[in-house]
Amino acid sequence: MTSQADAPRTQQNGSVHTSFPLASGSQRGYAPEQVDDFLARARAAYEGATGEPETMTAEEVRRTAFAVKRGGYAPRYVDAALDRLEEVFFERRRRALLREQGEDAWWAETRQLLSEVRGRIQRARGRRFRRRGMFATGYRRSQVDAFLDRISEMFERRELALQPAEVRDVVFHSEWRGYDEDQVDALLDAVVELILATRR
Repeated sequence: MTSQADAPRTQQNGSVHTSFPLASGSQRGYAPEQVDDFLARARAAYEGATGEPETMTAEEVRRTAFAVKRGGYAPRYVDAALDRLEEVFFERRRRALLREQGEDAWWAETRQLLSEVRGRIQRARGRRFRRRGMFATGYRRSQVDAFLDRISEMFERRELALQPAEVRDVVFHSEWRGYDEDQVDALLDAVVELILATRR
């Protein structure tokens, strides 16, 4: 699931701790109790300890957020562990679908997702997503469009020049009447899935 250094470890008294370094100085880090709880749930889901199928998904891992506080875990180490964890759950689902539906069905689903993503990206710059209302802020359109142009070029060259973490971690500034954040985030989620799905 994760490397031994990153995975939560259960002690004899049942408590869970990790070896993530703490944020230094005045920097804020992720709340340790939230990180530990999530990783404990992830391990239980991975090992089937909950008794329920598909109790955690790659998308849930990708969308997980933690409160920040002084003395918390250094974010870059936690984020790296979550990146690996997401890929593990994605691969688990991929293998299950291949067993249940076959490789043709899997690739048909992947091609459909690619078609939807390319359809959105091929729209005119500044019009790729719904804009927020007059008194609301959203993602800066020029930054989103520039990033999507990179993704479009990647698809055209059929080269996976971007890593999933680069898509997950991209940051856009806000502006009045910017792009709707939910729509942009949903597309970026789809791009991550495509990168994972087409890895060799």
